[in-house]
Amino acid sequence: MNRLDAMNLFVRVADLGSFAAVANQLGVARSVVTRQIAALEEHLGVKLMVRTTRQLTLTTAGTSYLQKCRTILDLIDAAEADVMEERLTPRGNLRVSLPLSFGLKRIAPLLPDFLKRYPDISLALDFTDRHVNLIDEGVDLSVRITPRLDPGDVARKLSEMRLLAVAAPAYLAQHGRPADPSELSAHACLGYSPKANNRPLTFQIDGQTENIYLPFRLQANNGDALAEAAAQGLGITLQPDFIVADYLASGALEPVLERFEPPPLGIYAMLPSNRYLPHRVRALIDFLAAALGQGA
Repeated sequence: MNRLDAMNLFVRVADLGSFAAVANQLGVARSVVTRQIAALEEHLGVKLMVRTTRQLTLTTAGTSYLQKCRTILDLIDAAEADVMEERLTPRGNLRVSLPLSFGLKRIAPLLPDFLKRYPDISLALDFTDRHVNLIDEGVDLSVRITPRLDPGDVARKLSEMRLLAVAAPAYLAQHGRPADPSELSAHACLGYSPKANNRPLTFQIDGQTENIYLPFRLQANNGDALAEAAAQGLGITLQPDFIVADYLASGALEPVLERFEPPPLGIYAMLPSNRYLPHRVRALIDFLAAALGQGA
């Protein structure tokens, strides 16, 4: 194995934290990966990793070597891309993870135009609201809607979306219109929750973002289901603008608590690392940013 291959293998093992996971990705026996890392350590004369039955930890030398490997590999990727991209159009396969409702409503209608523009790119789409581990699952790009990024996240902002409190006219006629978020305790509320536990409703109150915990008459991990339930008069729900837009336009839902609308959420293209991006990934990010409003 040459030095660049050894560096690539070492970085892959460090990212996944498992010899078995790397062997599975490469389609080789775990012992092959173990021997190659051992040979690299013997060549360098230092221990790079401490292996136990449960975990893999980098040594101080391993951490330093990992940073240098990333820098070298990034420079190679950049040098090759600068030379090749002058004569190549974006090509290859892209695995993309998209939020279910936003992906179906806002991104899926855009993608035929992207594929027509880049006929040498093929897309594999996974629609899910699950938090995807890009490296473990071999995903090139995911779209995430979030109020804030986590430390270490590598992302580009694509756009923003608003959260709107809405209810059916019939519900408001029967139960009254809340004038303040504190009055929601007297109303039936429908809440989004990706898990069994309740997620709070968020509002802007006196210039501060505040979370209000309420018992939900109905909770679900899909905003479309909750918007439809609200349109049927079951209660008040706080949903993204792209989900309730058609209901508002038809009059099936009305906005409430407009003065307390929470800050917008960011829509981000999440990337597996800050290494040099393949041309096809950059093409999709630029396309989505332009189409969704952050292309300037």
